[in-house]
Amino acid sequence: MLTSTTPEGLAAAEPGQGGAYRCWATAYPLHETSPIPLGSHEATSPRLALRWLRERTRNVTDQLDMAYAQPGRYWLRDETEHERALAYLTTGTAYQLTLHDENTRYILVAYPPGATT
Repeated sequence: MLTSTTPEGLAAAEPGQGGAYRCWATAYPLHETSPIPLGSHEATSPRLALRWLRERTRNVTDQLDMAYAQPGRYWLRDETEHERALAYLTTGTAYQLTLHDENTRYILVAYPPGATT
């Protein structure tokens, strides 16, 4: 599932440097009470933030069964969606990609500088 979200919709944002694009990936297992961090990164531009999202998406989809990996693999090839993500980040809107399998939801987010939670 591809989604965008406004800064107000990301109450769980991680702290970061003022001019950096904050990126992170988290797994939310179905029957667990705590999320599992899958990595975070601070990028100096929207393109570098998108590059990080692509790398983490590739890492996540490589671990999923074929049927569950398909949406992530499609996203990795979707240049139109990447341009849309860049437009969101450039104009101050966070971008979120959600993937899942039968037991876990994976949230990958790029958050622009200056956005508040």
